[in-house]
Amino acid sequence: MSAWQFWRQRWLRTVGQPPVAPTTATAPAVLPDAVLEIDQLRIAYREADQLRQVVHGVSLTVRPGEVVALVGESGSGKSTTSQAAIGLLPGNGQVVGGHIRLLGQDVTRADEAQWRSLRGRVVSLVPQDPTASLNPVRTIGAQVAEVLQLHGWRDAVAVEKQVVELLRKVGLTRPELRYRQYPHELSGGMKQRVLIAMAVALKPALIIADEPTSALDVTVQRRILDLIDTLRRETGTAVLLVTHDLGVAADRAHRIVVLRHGQVQEAGETLQVLRQPHSAYARQLLADAPALSAQPVRAPLVDDGGQDLAVQVQGLRQQFRVPGQEEPFLAVDGVSFQARRGSTHAIVGESGSGKTTTIRALVGLLRPTAGQIQIAGTDVTALRGEALRQFRRKVQLVYQNPFASLDPRQTVFDIVEEPLRNFDRLPAAARHQRVQDTLARVGLAAELQGRRPHALSGGQRQRVAIARALVLQPEVLVLDEAVSALDVTVQAQILRLLEALQQQLQLTYVFVTHDLSVVRQIAHTVSVLQHGKVVEQGTVEQVFLQPRSHYTRELIAAIPGTRSIDFVQSHTTNEETLGLLQPLAG
Repeated sequence: MSAWQFWRQRWLRTVGQPPVAPTTATAPAVLPDAVLEIDQLRIAYREADQLRQVVHGVSLTVRPGEVVALVGESGSGKSTTSQAAIGLLPGNGQVVGGHIRLLGQDVTRADEAQWRSLRGRVVSLVPQDPTASLNPVRTIGAQVAEVLQLHGWRDAVAVEKQVVELLRKVGLTRPELRYRQYPHELSGGMKQRVLIAMAVALKPALIIADEPTSALDVTVQRRILDLIDTLRRETGTAVLLVTHDLGVAADRAHRIVVLRHGQVQEAGETLQVLRQPHSAYARQLLADAPALSAQPVRAPLVDDGGQDLAVQVQGLRQQFRVPGQEEPFLAVDGVSFQARRGSTHAIVGESGSGKTTTIRALVGLLRPTAGQIQIAGTDVTALRGEALRQFRRKVQLVYQNPFASLDPRQTVFDIVEEPLRNFDRLPAAARHQRVQDTLARVGLAAELQGRRPHALSGGQRQRVAIARALVLQPEVLVLDEAVSALDVTVQAQILRLLEALQQQLQLTYVFVTHDLSVVRQIAHTVSVLQHGKVVEQGTVEQVFLQPRSHYTRELIAAIPGTRSIDFVQSHTTNEETLGLLQPLAG
């Protein structure tokens, strides 16, 4: 039985009528085995008394067993398009033109009752945030079981058996235990596996995976994507993979569709898009994607024989008391590293590796259990009271999420001025000038000074956060996952800004991240942490080209896009490869 015949029979059981073959009057010429066809789709949102169109004539096709990646930045229309394909547009969103077909059946105007019969059985969704997507007060078993129960499963024993088998199938250890647990008892990767179990429970024809790994560590991301790929091969299910990461799309998709401002900029076979992108926007995405860029590993600083160290950490240990346990939890175990003035030292590791604890001690927010920290010649561990407060002029922290770390009630100007009010007794005119100069230095236009954070883009908010850290003229910036929440092109812009600021101001950076592809671009030296210990350390060049630990090799192998680069290089001449991978100027 062909895949098309299998899904046609399933459709008959689901809605009671066969798919209608597309006609030339209503659909483009496509292969007859398409699971999803989107034809000249136009979507608008109602705002007050007006409709604002956000998707402008998008067309794409997904066939059985195929992965099609829908790629674009925030605001590109990719999530809106995928929501329409499963009938989950927000209340103020509506299709104003074009067609959506599942297995040949036009569902553009399907009502909620029709969609309920299709979701789970014909099309399923793996959402982005597993924590927000699972009900915190219901067990894992009950939530997976609900998918089966909504589609007619009544035997409680059979339901439990099937749910446990699904949890085992998606790679959860001790599935019988997970069945009884609540979401807060599972890690982020485990919760994402639960969502995948819910999506594949009824073996749908199509899975829409909306940024399914964007909140996960790089190694967990690879395991989740491998799982989706395995299930796809086993069942013939098609996948529409929605992502802002061209590296992920390049590794995982048969075909890529690139969106910008609600319009298709590029569409084609993955290798074709990687080798010969036609649109300027797709070429820019390739240049900005850290793993796909040919930007060389950053060279170490030339050793002039001096020891001008801005940061020295020696034997750092950090323990925490855990209620109900006699032994304290050892979060950081003997971490040592150093950074020369004007250089960037990266701290790399997965969640739970000790990265955040290390930098909190570095900036004086935690008092270490043992060890020594020196910043710009000052022993941080010996500081108390006002001396510690004044020390924070020398080292500033830039957080991961600029929206959460900026006061929504303040204007951009007030946010950047506030540290000066706290630390410097400058006259108002001098403060005003310092703020304006700092905002200009990070590339923020004067007209943005009166806006509040909600009126800024993600990249603009991160520039404000960097300006707030710079206004005190510190010697060291600690950047905690400072670009991980940004789209790839905005991420590239912020990385270029940080490099320029470092050269202009001789800043020292301690850059915390789980993404080694970013480390390659910005750092001179790197420490790799696992379970609170340094498992690898050296120049970025040494660590990337000659990794000694298995864990580091695993992190490097998990970089999205790595497999695609190897494939492209094996299918092109050296000249073609260099032409593809050379980053665009500007």
